[in-house]
Amino acid sequence: MAQHESVLPDGSACAAILAAGIGSFALGVMTTLNEASAKISAMLNLYAPVGPLSGKTGVAVLVWLVAWAGLAAAWNDRHVDFAKVWRAALTLVILGLLGTFPLVFDLFG
Repeated sequence: MAQHESVLPDGSACAAILAAGIGSFALGVMTTLNEASAKISAMLNLYAPVGPLSGKTGVAVLVWLVAWAGLAAAWNDRHVDFAKVWRAALTLVILGLLGTFPLVFDLFG
């Protein structure tokens, strides 16, 4: 007797994972841009006592939320290739993390 495997939709979970990678990458990009340009740094200074950190994190959170909402809407009740999503998210998190290190962003400053 053969067993029938039912594939549960994992689109919502994959959307959350990939959106986290996208948000992490956005933070790395914003950190690098902040160090590369005084004009961008001034634009990111949304709250003077905090400095440009307020803009960097604000933009990254906004990118994360938009990515999560968009991916969740697109992938809701679907089965998505988790391995590909995981690799993409891990790559984006690593690139985002690298963008926050002085050894990296000083190359663009």
